[in-house]
Amino acid sequence: MSDLRTPEVNDLLRVFATLDDEDTIYALLEDLFTIREIKETSQRLAVARLLAAGKSYAAIEEATGASATTIARVSKCLSYGSGGYASALGVLDDAEGKRG
Repeated sequence: MSDLRTPEVNDLLRVFATLDDEDTIYALLEDLFTIREIKETSQRLAVARLLAAGKSYAAIEEATGASATTIARVSKCLSYGSGGYASALGVLDDAEGKRG
């Protein structure tokens, strides 16, 4: 485990894993993070989704406003990361399947 996995981080993980109401989660995000951090984090997830769909960097940059550096960082995580983006994209795909 990395040095990031502290008791405090585990507490945060437990909170997120337990919450199931979007409004409550949104309120927690607003309290924990700045507006900019929330926007940047959600942008990275959008970038991951477009990369997984096979979109080009140029198309992703145009669609999301993300820099080439951010797109490359997300791409690296998709290819060599710990699987977090893949899990998140699976959640989004499942949610879309239920709506569609």
